Amino acid sequence: MPSRSRLPDEDCWPLVAVAGLVSFVAMLDMNIVNVGLADIAAAFEISPGAAQWAALGYQLPVVALLLPAGRWLDQVGMRPALLAALTGFTVFSVSSAISAWPAWLFVSRVGQGIFGAVLFVLMPVVAARAVRAETRGRAMSVPATLGPLGAVAGPAVGGLLLDAFGWRSIFLVKIPFCVLAFLLARRHAPNGGALRAPDRRAWVNGGLAAAALTAVLLALTFGGTDQRWLLLLAVAVVPLAWWLKGSGAGPVRALLRDTGPGRVTIAVLALAAAFGAMNYLVALHLQRADGISAAQTGLTVLVFSAAMAVLGPVGGRLADHWGTRRTAVAGAALTAAGLLLLLPLGETWHPADVAWRLAIAGAGLGLYGGPAQLLVLTSAAPGGMNTAGAVVQLGRSLGFTLGPALATTTWALSGYGPNVLAGLVFAAVAACAAVPLLAFRPAVPAHS
Repeated sequence: MPSRSRLPDEDCWPLVAVAGLVSFVAMLDMNIVNVGLADIAAAFEISPGAAQWAALGYQLPVVALLLPAGRWLDQVGMRPALLAALTGFTVFSVSSAISAWPAWLFVSRVGQGIFGAVLFVLMPVVAARAVRAETRGRAMSVPATLGPLGAVAGPAVGGLLLDAFGWRSIFLVKIPFCVLAFLLARRHAPNGGALRAPDRRAWVNGGLAAAALTAVLLALTFGGTDQRWLLLLAVAVVPLAWWLKGSGAGPVRALLRDTGPGRVTIAVLALAAAFGAMNYLVALHLQRADGISAAQTGLTVLVFSAAMAVLGPVGGRLADHWGTRRTAVAGAALTAAGLLLLLPLGETWHPADVAWRLAIAGAGLGLYGGPAQLLVLTSAAPGGMNTAGAVVQLGRSLGFTLGPALATTTWALSGYGPNVLAGLVFAAVAACAAVPLLAFRPAVPAHS
């Protein structure tokens, strides 16, 4: 069915729904496989370390290819790129579910991650382009809220599916959502542009960026277990330096040199790190120090996500009527306040004592998410919105990865005390640092 033509001043909320659906599914897939690794290892008779590549095979290309995907998407049509990415993501999800041996599964997950990187870049851009400027805040709040909710829901959904249907079901759960998103996109995505393969220079630049980011991500993965992370960080230096000197990094350098979007991107990274650290450490503390069951721990931490889901749409409306930057700053400040209130975390605290503090932090993150992404996208030069989306998504993804790693390191340096206070201090400081970064107003007006 041909795409419906749409006037420039007309909102297309079905296309915003596509952005929300795919953001939820893509982030769900980042964590849902982790709960099935033991079953995958047993089914294929491989070691737990080898089975980990069922998760890493997706996570690494999703993050490592964000910048190359953003540069490529600035040069092709949005509609064909979106439909192709949804098709590839769905096909490789099915391939993962029916895999008959480990190599088949790992290759399928890498393929899924490649198309997932394209979807990660496209989702905020699709939401921003689907509506008028005066309703962009509401539109951006949809993928910005549903994405983190997918990340949090992954382990819970995966556990239920694993117990009921086995490990293959965790690769199939997203298929109905992908099909629905494809049908909506085919019906509502505007025509224009075509797909074309990247040229040789683009392949080289993309390969350098991907190699550097892959080495950094593997360093973070191995950092807590052995000294290979130092070698991997050293390996990342050469391709990173080569890429930064080349033309492929030009749009990214220009975006980050602009103090407005540059500071917002750092703030996004800081708040994502704070979220990742808090989510990991609070659950660890409740079960380790208080002896609370896994189910009760999950319900306590779920309060954060519930508050974020409720306040996400509110943040979008506030951004449209009160101002994007004001709403982002208010949300970041509320998140910082919630994390600061957690700092006296004691072994005698009841889950309810933790839950109301998490609700404050989650409400703040819900208010902040959409407006912060919109600040970066509207700062992009004409024709560079996909690169801007890739940069902010990379900042958020690195923050989610860095948060637990740095919080654990901070806790370890304190001697693994009876509670996780040292790691929570890191999370609170990161959230507090984001507030002035978001509050800064660039001297040059952002591109509309």
